[in-house]
Amino acid sequence: MSDAALPSVAEVRAAAEAVKAALDRHLAAVESRIGDEDPAVYAAFNELAAAAEEYDELLYDRYDEVTPFEIPTPEDGVPYTGPAEPAAFSVLIRRDYAVVEPARLIAQAERVAAHDREAELALDGGTAGALGVLFGEYEPDEIASRYKEFGLEEGDSTLWIAASEEVAEPGEWLGSPFGHTDPQDVLHRFDVSSVFDEETDDFDEDEDEDEDEDAGGQAARPGLTPA
Repeated sequence: MSDAALPSVAEVRAAAEAVKAALDRHLAAVESRIGDEDPAVYAAFNELAAAAEEYDELLYDRYDEVTPFEIPTPEDGVPYTGPAEPAAFSVLIRRDYAVVEPARLIAQAERVAAHDREAELALDGGTAGALGVLFGEYEPDEIASRYKEFGLEEGDSTLWIAASEEVAEPGEWLGSPFGHTDPQDVLHRFDVSSVFDEETDDFDEDEDEDEDEDAGGQAARPGLTPA
């Protein structure tokens, strides 16, 4: 970055003051929060995160320095703005699988069809028909716990708990079951992915490298970790 494009000292100081003000607002929101899912706390959290990011960028551009802390953002990037006391909620689940042993999948479906006249192995008896038979016979949670028996391999999965004002009328959303969920109504989200294991492995490798450096007599670089 050229000197002409550098942020001014005043701009950096203003960003620092914005962080201080955002910290005060966040603390005030936490002290007066209503329940564990108070929208005011979420809003103050996001304001603080934005102010800290702006200050960090200006500080780096002007002085080539960074802050020693990082404010995490929500996993889905969208703050909850639904009711503090939801009267109803929906559970939305997605589980991905790869069919790694088609023959095993079809064989399991054929066994079910052989003992259940209603479990017809349609669609030319291929994996598409087999999936219909197996999911008609077993609960999704049972398939999730026995996926290897069915020739499947797990992929990513996620579970969302979305708040709503009232329970939907029977049949109201059957035409589009997943089309009416607003991300801002998601109270809780639980993700499972191998990418998290990879991040843990990277972290462990970094720790091992730090330990090796310390053992070699080199000073470890001090740092601060957010609470």
